[in-house]
Amino acid sequence: MGGPAWLTGIFAAAMLAVAVYCTGRLIAARRWRRPTELDTDGAHVVMGLAMAGTLVSGLRTLPATMWEAVFAAGAAWFGWRMLQARRGAQPTPWRSSHPLPHLVECAAMVFMFLILPASAAARGISMTATESRFSFLTLPLALFLFGYAVWLGDRVTRRHLAPRCAAICKITMGITMGYTLILML
Repeated sequence: MGGPAWLTGIFAAAMLAVAVYCTGRLIAARRWRRPTELDTDGAHVVMGLAMAGTLVSGLRTLPATMWEAVFAAGAAWFGWRMLQARRGAQPTPWRSSHPLPHLVECAAMVFMFLILPASAAARGISMTATESRFSFLTLPLALFLFGYAVWLGDRVTRRHLAPRCAAICKITMGITMGYTLILML
């Protein structure tokens, strides 16, 4: 993608760190039988891997079509969770209590993999607005993700250590996804 190589490398490393941390949360939750947002942590593991590959071509793990399917399934899951929450389903500590931002994250990932032309990705450049019929969605998605990161940042001081680390991972994910979307403009 475009942008300074050093900054893109930092974001890719941050995404790998998020993936490793969220994998650790999933393992610890299973081992110690402590609740964690399984769906959110799982989504952030795959998002971290996919985002790192989007930012640095040498880190690509799956073809874009496979990632599209993974994130479409994630969007469907979080959409279902959102409908359940609106219908008054009882919240559980094992599922995301705020599925909307994760629905948007999954939709943004599908958007990035569908819209970013394979030829531009292979050359390591961002697309221009004329290359995409849907470029008008790029900025609102990025603004939502940045806004979500700010909202989480405002809430971090009111939490204990482990949830604070999870919130920092969500903030990092939101900022990196917003950065990647901005590169697409």
